Amino acid sequence: MTIKPLGNRVVLQQKKAEETTRSGILIPDSAKEKPQEALVVAVGPGKYTDGKLTAVSVKEGDAVIYKEYAGTTIKIGDEEYTIVSEDDIIAKVE
Repeated sequence: MTIKPLGNRVVLQQKKAEETTRSGILIPDSAKEKPQEALVVAVGPGKYTDGKLTAVSVKEGDAVIYKEYAGTTIKIGDEEYTIVSEDDIIAKVE
């Protein structure tokens, strides 16, 4: 199945949450923090403003940081994805 976002939406695949602390203590699933860093999997065509198409500023493969409570989380098979508006992406990670 392929996800094709509409407008200025972006599909993100979150990085995995840390399994252990730096000192080696295992973190239970209930205590893991949801990471805000993700990989861009798919990008919509952009948004029309005053009749002109403005392309999305990120591309597939970019690592990004997004707002904590942004987007809609979906699960396809074993993978979990988050669909966010481009406005919810706050930085690129290089």
